Amino acid sequence: MRKRNPPAGAWTNWAGDESCAPHRALRPGSVEEVAEATGRAASEGRTVRVVGAGHSFNDQVCTDGLLLNLDRIGGLRHVDAEAGLVTVGAGTRLADLNLQLARHGLALPNLGDIDRQSIAGAMSTGTHGTGRKLGNLATQIEALDLVLADGTTLTCTEDDPEVLRAARVSLGALGVITGYTLRVVPAFALRAEAGTMPLARTLDRLDELVDGNDHFEFFLFPHAGDALVKLNNRTDEPVRPPHELARRISEFAENGVFEAACRAGRRFPSRIPALNRAVTRLMTPSEYVDLSHRVFASRRSVRFTEMEWAVPRAACVEVLREILRMIDRERLDVGFPIEVRFVAPDELSHLSPAYGRETAYLAVHMYRGMPWEAYFRGVQDIALAFGGRPHWGKRHLVEADELAARYPAWDRFQAVRARLDPRGTFTNAHLRRVLGPVGVPGTTVAAGGPAPKER
Repeated sequence: MRKRNPPAGAWTNWAGDESCAPHRALRPGSVEEVAEATGRAASEGRTVRVVGAGHSFNDQVCTDGLLLNLDRIGGLRHVDAEAGLVTVGAGTRLADLNLQLARHGLALPNLGDIDRQSIAGAMSTGTHGTGRKLGNLATQIEALDLVLADGTTLTCTEDDPEVLRAARVSLGALGVITGYTLRVVPAFALRAEAGTMPLARTLDRLDELVDGNDHFEFFLFPHAGDALVKLNNRTDEPVRPPHELARRISEFAENGVFEAACRAGRRFPSRIPALNRAVTRLMTPSEYVDLSHRVFASRRSVRFTEMEWAVPRAACVEVLREILRMIDRERLDVGFPIEVRFVAPDELSHLSPAYGRETAYLAVHMYRGMPWEAYFRGVQDIALAFGGRPHWGKRHLVEADELAARYPAWDRFQAVRARLDPRGTFTNAHLRRVLGPVGVPGTTVAAGGPAPKER
């Protein structure tokens, strides 16, 4: 589905299919500037949203009120290597944080495969990597700093565990996060192995592959018989990164060649099955050892939109098979692979999609400019039937009433939301759909002013 061209001066996300025209857009350079701007917007009855790198695929950032960009509130502020703790500005890009930590001999214990996001955007939407013993990125948060609607600041720690558990994955619904204290680990290397494996064999051996590797993930193209499997394991071996020429060839295949295949599929949808099989045949085995952040993250330049579901790990294979059957049955033109990753149970964040259970994440995509609704609706129906929960930063079509039944700590999150933002300063149309109304009768905002509305 194509979006209309956004008006001049509008904000647009990375995928280019969500945009808004805020009343005011600011790039504050300090917490004090954030507090002043937020308090003023609240007193005027305007909503406040925060944007990072724009890597969310839905409209959760959009507002016609105040849009804050925290790029100037970034960087590594303090390092306590002995305690394994660092403090970092919320606007810091994950790629920059990885480099800064490496200079101190430190690393994040896990990462997703894209590192372009701001740390606040990644944490607040429940972004994850893969590894059955590791939770999503937000489980690494020890404390965080919030600017509330009245311009006051609040440091969330285990002194008030309910607030911290609500704030780790909050969709920006509680306040403006300006900084984090994160738990880190000594820098480590990974032995990275990638290659193709027959899809049937991958699914038959899935438990062995997940349990037998520190970080296992796989990618499967509809209409193709093989899966691309990635096995990353900690090692004490000396670092031996891929040769520069090999790295360039790999990036060209993953971006340039794949972009060409996607464009061909968009123009000639009937050729997508053959294109998928051809792309799979081009995948060559690789094996190297490098620092963790260089292994986890990949450069992605092909633009797309995405939906992702967290399902019980035990249901992963059946869900995948149902999705593949649905694609064939409905004759859908799907040129992107389905990505599959695994994480540990998480009860540190009330809105974690992995709350309380071992989880498999299944991500589906559609190339820019191609219709995605039928495919995504079909995947959503299957995921919901198996107890799925949507990734908060990706597209989904589920509303608050149904989501509430899927999160055991939903009411606990809503209690904190009502306590910290009773007037809904930090809400918008998207959050009203997925989180529902906010506010407790009789409460007021210290800064005064009317309850904000999206006009």
